[in-house]
Amino acid sequence: MDDQHQSHEVADDLSPTRRSFYIKFIYGIMTAIGAALAAPAAIYLLFPPRIPKEGQWVDAADLGNLPTGTPEEISYQRTRVDGWKVTSEKATAWIVKKPDNQVIAFAPQCTHLGCAYHWDDPSHTFICPCHTSSFSIDGKVLAGPAPRPLDRYEVKVDGSRLQIGPLEPHA
Repeated sequence: MDDQHQSHEVADDLSPTRRSFYIKFIYGIMTAIGAALAAPAAIYLLFPPRIPKEGQWVDAADLGNLPTGTPEEISYQRTRVDGWKVTSEKATAWIVKKPDNQVIAFAPQCTHLGCAYHWDDPSHTFICPCHTSSFSIDGKVLAGPAPRPLDRYEVKVDGSRLQIGPLEPHA
């Protein structure tokens, strides 16, 4: 009986040890998975991406190449920052150079539904072909369903270079 009782004690000692090992192993795996999932979130919260302020202004054109009094569509490269992703993309703007060298830069989308508009030289207006909105040379709505004037970019003139910034806030 003593041998039988002793073999029972050995079995009881082995079972809990194996079971506790598996439980600790499973909890360890779950902790490692949790840490692996939490690490990127912690890094993002502790070290948010920085948006460079100098990236808001873009060198767009040489003022000497722009006609005075006639809108000109220009293309330029703009860098867009989305978190850690930096993308260089082609952008356009309609530029109106006034006789006093003041410059207006319009966003290339109609304010109705975002269609691309064009300058119509015979009528001296910007015309959106989608829903017949028309705008004056200073961007004001002349006709059509457009709810507001053309959106404008902030502009700076640095010597003979035109720099385009972010969209101006609506009044």
